Amino acid sequence: QLVALDTETDSLDEMRARIVGISFSVQPGEAAYIPLRHEGPDAPAQLPMDAVLARLRPWLQDGQRHKLGQHVKYDRHVFANHGIEVQGYVHDTMLQSYVLEVHKPHNLGSLAERHTGRQGISYEALCGKGAHQIPFAQVPLDKAAAYSCEDSDQTLDVHQALWPLLQANDKLRFVYALEIASSEALYRIERNGVLIDAPTLAGQSHELGQRILQLETEAYALAGQPFNLSSPKQLGEIFFDKLGLPVVKKTATGARSTDEEVLEKLAENYPLPAKLLEHRGLVKLKGTYTDKLAQLALPRTGRVHTHYAQAVAVTGRLSSNDPNLQNIPIRTPEGRRVREAFVAPAGRVIASADYSQIELRIMAHLSADAALLQAFHAGQDVHRATAAEVFGVSVDQVSTEQRRYAKVINFGLIYGMGSFGLAKNLGIETKAAAAYIDRYFQRYPGVKQYMDDTKVAARSMGYVETVFGRRLYLPEINSPNGPRRSGAERAAINAPMQGTAADLIKMAMVAVQKELDAHQPDVQMIMQVHDELVFELPESAVDWVRTEIPRLMAEVAALKVPLLAEVGVGPNWEKAH
Repeated sequence: QLVALDTETDSLDEMRARIVGISFSVQPGEAAYIPLRHEGPDAPAQLPMDAVLARLRPWLQDGQRHKLGQHVKYDRHVFANHGIEVQGYVHDTMLQSYVLEVHKPHNLGSLAERHTGRQGISYEALCGKGAHQIPFAQVPLDKAAAYSCEDSDQTLDVHQALWPLLQANDKLRFVYALEIASSEALYRIERNGVLIDAPTLAGQSHELGQRILQLETEAYALAGQPFNLSSPKQLGEIFFDKLGLPVVKKTATGARSTDEEVLEKLAENYPLPAKLLEHRGLVKLKGTYTDKLAQLALPRTGRVHTHYAQAVAVTGRLSSNDPNLQNIPIRTPEGRRVREAFVAPAGRVIASADYSQIELRIMAHLSADAALLQAFHAGQDVHRATAAEVFGVSVDQVSTEQRRYAKVINFGLIYGMGSFGLAKNLGIETKAAAAYIDRYFQRYPGVKQYMDDTKVAARSMGYVETVFGRRLYLPEINSPNGPRRSGAERAAINAPMQGTAADLIKMAMVAVQKELDAHQPDVQMIMQVHDELVFELPESAVDWVRTEIPRLMAEVAALKVPLLAEVGVGPNWEKAH
């Protein structure tokens, strides 16, 4: 009825990995291993890969034959590299653990130990570490078989421990079903990849290199001498001994700190720290993106295929790596330009669909604050509406500066920010910031009530929930350590909003993929970044995408305020914004 399977491969890179062997377990305590590509003098004759995959293909591609794995998205890619699209994955023990106990490790070894009391063979014990690590294909067959069989057997064992816990809770079972469906949609997105324009990146790298050199020259002139811009020791000597800048804070060892926070503080009044900040930002942008992106593209596709880690962020958000698409800076023109290199091939375009002010809408839903609900239902600019409330003026009299303040207050309170944090962000006195917060809570009493109630509930339960029932655990919520407890309280307020936003974008991804399969197979979802879905499509499908995608995204859930998604289209990702 349910078979656990596990692939052993020659690489952790799912787009390049090839199968070395496959193990199956149909009942606890029993498993079998099929060696396919073991090498070395003592590797016995093995079954031919093509013959084995030809026999397994009908079973693997049959959606009615139910399968189970640990991190199935990886195995799915591995089989796809051999031309097999696996259907019927109904369970994933990594995702079961992620939904039930988000704050604990989700690797199979930890799961087996925690839930079945079993200790398994570690990969390092089998293959060695670091420079001495051997490929799996060179592991002696008896040991490889024992290791792989144990993996699929433990997966079945862990499933039998975790699945009843999910079945017993309707909300958690809903979240788990969402994660399983998301895993499938993410597999498609990763497989599609996004086309990269290498010449554009090379041009940007060259320009950044020129600007970095120019900034170094300017920094030397301000310092009155050449120095190593990345040496904290030399920076300290120039800042504090030579130029007499004020010491903002010290490191744990008592040295005068020149970290990012110190540079930002000093940059408010002094030109040299400002130059260094700009220099650091551009060096990072060049090293992480403009130099690297083209190298990360898969030669056979010319595309980068990011890896979405589904079981990492405690809020339910996805994390992206190799390359990390979520950290491309968009506040600077140079950062935004990197997105120009994410392009569509000839005859196709890029579309970006973005949820508008999603966390503020979730705040309105959770707090049920009458004034906030009214602002969203009336389709008002919510920052302008907040400014009118806080500054006591009519909406049409709100100045640009007042709206900016209101925006910082709106987002600050979502993140549980206090008067000190708000003062720092707005560059005003703490007392003035506290007055703004007081006035905000007077005008939006529902928000204050929600925050107070959430902290109380978190203290008694040890966790908070998203609108859809995802649990977000807060181990430090009753800590005797003040700062840790405060941090947990801030998280208690923010996590339901971030987590609900994560749930919604996953629901959108699943609904949109289903609709594309049914009606627009030529439209491909190629990225998911924060509250945004990115597509590559033929020009003939632009009108459909402009109308249907926002509708699908708005209809995934019925909150107390309408959800709104906006679509932009262009030849590249930047132009689609």
